Amino acid sequence: MLEIQQTLRSHNYLKSACKGMLLFYRRLGVELGKSVVFQESNRETRVDVKESVRGQTIFIIQTIPRDVNTAIMELLIMAYALKTSCAKNIIGVIPYFPYSKQCKMRKRGSIVCKLLASMLAKAGLTHIITMDLHQKEIQGFFSFPVDNLRASPFLIQYIQEEIPDYRNAIIVAKSPAAAKRAQSYAERLRLGLAVIHGEAQCAESDMADGRHSPPCVRNTTGHTGLELPTGKQQAPFPGIELPIMMAKEKPPITVVGDVGGRIAIIVDDIIDDVGDFVAAAEILKERGAYKIYIMATHGLLSADAPRLIEESAIDVVVVTNTVPHEVQKLQCPKIKTVDVSMILAEAIRRIHNGESMAYLFRNITVDD
Repeated sequence: MLEIQQTLRSHNYLKSACKGMLLFYRRLGVELGKSVVFQESNRETRVDVKESVRGQTIFIIQTIPRDVNTAIMELLIMAYALKTSCAKNIIGVIPYFPYSKQCKMRKRGSIVCKLLASMLAKAGLTHIITMDLHQKEIQGFFSFPVDNLRASPFLIQYIQEEIPDYRNAIIVAKSPAAAKRAQSYAERLRLGLAVIHGEAQCAESDMADGRHSPPCVRNTTGHTGLELPTGKQQAPFPGIELPIMMAKEKPPITVVGDVGGRIAIIVDDIIDDVGDFVAAAEILKERGAYKIYIMATHGLLSADAPRLIEESAIDVVVVTNTVPHEVQKLQCPKIKTVDVSMILAEAIRRIHNGESMAYLFRNITVDD
């Protein structure tokens, strides 16, 4: 442990850092590195590293507060300051990776998550430790190693220890897109599985993708040699008729699985806009579930989420401390926190000592 104390440094530079993240330093027995991060009067971010980091391995502990963009800039500038100070390795510990939902092309938008990955690499980061990426394929955006840890063992332990009569529970996916995650929980807990499907849901796959936009219509006056005689409406290109994709129409809301007289546990990776969760809870209550739990890794809980949860049929919302949510807990006593600093601290220790990370991923399958 003495060797780690002499060589390992952690930089926590956000004033609103989650209290749970401070457990890193107690678990590892290290002190914070000396650095100052502040905003000037014109809102520009400035970083000053107050000690030598030449040839050292630096871990930047970064929790994402409400001001996501400022936090990202602070992380980039901190990493670049350490790079120019000749740090040997710069490892970012980012429990919740921001912009992870923007990992697919939408119409004429962009894959912002890929952009952020490129920016972090350019700034000087050489490794990232994170938890429950929104899509596991995001790891492919990075040009350096990414350790995507899982919070499910901690949430499963909470279910087993804190939910009375959990054997009478059923794991629920609030949409077909979340079915794989729910199935993983159900198989580990030896419980049944239910899936909510219907018009109230709006899965990501239903959103329009710009790559399938039809080509613009060209006005042609002459015969191109490709036209076929037809009485139908003119196609975008003469002589070419593309099959029309029928619009989707979702069936009435249904719950696939029996939830009557059971404890319903809805699992997901992120709980931010709680509208879908509140609607799912109402449906499950109508179908006979007598208690509703929400289990999620990242509790963003933006806007009026605490008030909506308090007024809803949801009984308990359980999230980890990857994102600061102390204010939301004061506003809504239904919100409970599970500490995951243990696995993050162990990941830091293993990487620093050059040990295998396989132990942290035991029994983790491709679908988890």
